[in-house]
Order: sequence, then C-alpha cells, then structure tokens
Amino acid sequence: MQTIQHYVLFPNHDNGMRLYQELKKLGVRATIAPTPRAASKCCGISLLVREEDIPAIEDCIAEHEIEILKIAAIERDVNPHRDKYC
Repeated sequence: MQTIQHYVLFPNHDNGMRLYQELKKLGVRATIAPTPRAASKCCGISLLVREEDIPAIEDCIAEHEIEILKIAAIERDVNPHRDKYC
C-alpha cells in the first residue's frame, strides 16, 4: 500500500511547536511526527498534515510569520515485515 503523506518541515523545534499550537486553535488537524529522512536531515520534528488543509496551513504560516523549510509530499511505503525477526 502506497499513499502520499504531507509534512511541514521546520528549521527548528520552536517553529514547529508554534505552528502546531496555532493550527490547534484554528481546528486544523496536525500530528507532530519525526521528520522523514527522505524529506530532510534538519530538525527532528515535522507536522503531518492532510493535503486538503494545506491552503489553510499556508495562510496560518503567513499570518503568524512562522518560518518553515517547506511542505513536502512523501510517498509512504508500508512494509508489513518491518521489525519482524522470525
């Protein structure tokens, strides 16, 4: 199963937490997640967001002047055998 997931990437942890709090106030769903290494090797956190929420997220970023690196679309590769040792 492969799907596309969208991550907001940040230069530091503080910006990620600021955006998370602002989105929470707006009722926009976001999940704090580790930054996928396929997307960036910078800050360790990112926000996993829904594609349909990206315009509202971009408006929030601009309104509150929150610095981000980018919004990345990453193909999710589900491996059902990961972490199985037998």
